[in-house]
Amino acid sequence: MFCYQCEQTSQGKACVNKSVCGKDEITANLQDGLYHVTKELSCLVHALKQKNKKTDAYDRFVREALFATVTNVNFDAERIRSYILTGQDLINRAVVELPVTDLPKTSDIPRFKGTASEMSLAAGAFSIQKRIERYTPDLVGLEELIAYGLKGTAAYAHHARALNKNDAVIDAFFHECLTFLSREQTAGDLLKMALRVGEINYRVMELLDQAHTETYGHPEPTAVRINPIKGKAIVVSGHDLKDLEDLLKQTEGRGINVYTHGEMLPCHAYPGLKKYKHLVGNYGGAWQDQQREFEKFPGAIVMTTNCIQEPRASYRDRIFTLNAVGWPGVKHIEGRDYSTVIETALAQPGFTGDGDPKTIMVGFGHNTVMGVAGKVVEAVKAGAIKHFFLIGGCDGAKSGRNYYTEFAQSVPDDTVILTLACGKYRFNKLDFGTIGGIPRLLDIGQCNDAYSAIKIALALAQAFNTDVNSLPLSMIISWYEQKAVAVLLTLLHLGIKNIRLGPSLPAFITPNILKILVENFNVKTITDAKKDIAACLAT
Repeated sequence: MFCYQCEQTSQGKACVNKSVCGKDEITANLQDGLYHVTKELSCLVHALKQKNKKTDAYDRFVREALFATVTNVNFDAERIRSYILTGQDLINRAVVELPVTDLPKTSDIPRFKGTASEMSLAAGAFSIQKRIERYTPDLVGLEELIAYGLKGTAAYAHHARALNKNDAVIDAFFHECLTFLSREQTAGDLLKMALRVGEINYRVMELLDQAHTETYGHPEPTAVRINPIKGKAIVVSGHDLKDLEDLLKQTEGRGINVYTHGEMLPCHAYPGLKKYKHLVGNYGGAWQDQQREFEKFPGAIVMTTNCIQEPRASYRDRIFTLNAVGWPGVKHIEGRDYSTVIETALAQPGFTGDGDPKTIMVGFGHNTVMGVAGKVVEAVKAGAIKHFFLIGGCDGAKSGRNYYTEFAQSVPDDTVILTLACGKYRFNKLDFGTIGGIPRLLDIGQCNDAYSAIKIALALAQAFNTDVNSLPLSMIISWYEQKAVAVLLTLLHLGIKNIRLGPSLPAFITPNILKILVENFNVKTITDAKKDIAACLAT
């Protein structure tokens, strides 16, 4: 195995025996095999689309297959094997639909067959290491930059599709891009495609924003309880709002309190979700603390999307996975039927008393912030607000992430912090006060709500008759996995410069790739929090 797709990769280079995330060699190799099958299928589907053939089943598979290979989504080798077999069946179906003269050149490697272990051995031929040996670390690094961005984009498209939002242009691009990655390319063409991934991801995030707001209303500033109350309990982690809604419907009147966890925290701000009185609060923090937190949770646990860690024995019998998520031996729920989850929650003791009624604020999406844009602009013109900091992104367990806590605590009192994604847990329980009635900490939402942050930045730029790069705005981004790569590519596509990225650079970003990013976008790595703040305020 050879895996360097996430920030915690071993020694900052690659996981080669067992992944730091807990993925074993068989599963890692199978994911490489699934990615290869997905590329091979997309070459055929891309040709089918040129002939205006119906491709819904192929589109749906490619979205989910890419999502299944995102970090901390699916660790179940048998599930990945099943995806591979389904993909191969779809390849056979697509071949039949195309005239022989229109069939693209496909791999002459035999189709995967046999057990998961046997497939894993065959999939070794498609490892990243093999490609590095054949090409160069720079070219493969650029290919993986595109692939990881595409996987993050597929995850967002999957969430939008759950709410019946789809876009033919987006689906066509997945196949076009994977076809592109199936052929040898120059570094220049790879960089252009990476920025196109960013362009499409912006479109996907906009689609997902529409799906959320049209279904559940625009987020509203909302106080969310962060300590439990007495009663039976279910906690929901991940990202998918539709999964939470269905659970809330099925648990209504059952005497069960529902809590969010991790990236589900922003759900409390949507009118269509917070109307459920038994959605009572948020439990715990970011994904990397779940083993300790879930062990103490006296109810059922539902993982809708990433990030799942290996469940401890103490709660393995009361954790459930949905959608593309999987862990060997963990019960998987199909069709959003939560009856087993509900039975499990009712059989557990639940919380025996109420905790401290402390709350934190969420719900500062683009609709809310732009609704008071005039007040914000006046505060800037009057000198009450001197600078904006966007501090957000993925959280993680690797050392060095306390930088983001120190950064948030150290910014001057006349600045405003925008935050999003699970990186917010580094400081979102702290009290930052207000400036003229404007909260100094504005929680914009989930990682996909980077779309909201962009809309807010564009609105401010328009109000001041300038561009985003000329605003008193600094972006301090923490990355961990492929969704963060997709968001980064979107920011680069929009021409946003001077992004500070940490806690460390991706292993697939070689020195030569970094040189390109620095020369074109002035991407920087984080250093010391106070020094970085001073540098931001000096520009």
